[in-house]
Amino acid sequence: MRIMINDLSKKISGITILEHITIGFESGKIYGIVGNNGSGKTMLLRTIAGLIIPTKGSVLIDNKVLHKDYSFPPSMGILIEKPMFLNHLTGLDNLKLLAEIKGVTSANKIKEYMQLFDLNPMAKPKVGKYSLGMKQKLGIIQAIMEDPELLILDEPFNALDDKSVVILRNILRDYREQGKIIILTSHNQDDINALCDYSYNIENGSILRD
Repeated sequence: MRIMINDLSKKISGITILEHITIGFESGKIYGIVGNNGSGKTMLLRTIAGLIIPTKGSVLIDNKVLHKDYSFPPSMGILIEKPMFLNHLTGLDNLKLLAEIKGVTSANKIKEYMQLFDLNPMAKPKVGKYSLGMKQKLGIIQAIMEDPELLILDEPFNALDDKSVVILRNILRDYREQGKIIILTSHNQDDINALCDYSYNIENGSILRD
C-alpha cells in the first residue's frame, strides 16, 4: 500500500486547519506525526482516514482517489481521540458488535487480544465502569483486531500501563515487519524515537520538517 497526500488544505468556517500538505506513506514503515494540541495532527489523521473531505488537494491510496474511487481506505484500523463505546455493554460485547460489521475476525481472536492486554473477556462489569486505561486498551484492540493493512493511531499510549506500552510497541513492530503502514501521533518523544522510521512535525496546520 502507498498513500500520497498532494497539496492538501482544509478550511472550516473560514479558518485554515491544514495548509499545503504534501506527504507520502508506504508499506513496512511506521510514521510519527508530532505537534502540540491544535497543531492539526489529529485533523491530518482524520483526513487520511477519510473522515474529513479536504478543501483542496487529494489523498491517493494506491493511485485511487479518496472520496472519488472509494469513501474510506480499504483495510483500515483507527483510533482517534477518546475511544467511544456503548457503556451498557461489556468490553467483549462491544468488540463483538464492532466485529459483526465486516465479519473478518472471530470471537476467539478478540478474547486473545483482551487477555494480552490484561482485560478479562468474561468480566461482568460494563464499559461504563471501565477506567480510562481500560477504555484505551479496548480502543487499541478494536483498531487491530481485524489485522488491517493501514493502522492510524492518535496518542495510542495515553493512559496505558508500562506493560501495555511494551505490548503495543511490539505489535506495531510486528505490523511493520508484515508490510503494513502505521501512522501515529504521540506527545512522548520516546515513543517516536523507539518506533518510527520517519517523523513529521506539524505546526499551525503545516508540515515543518521530517
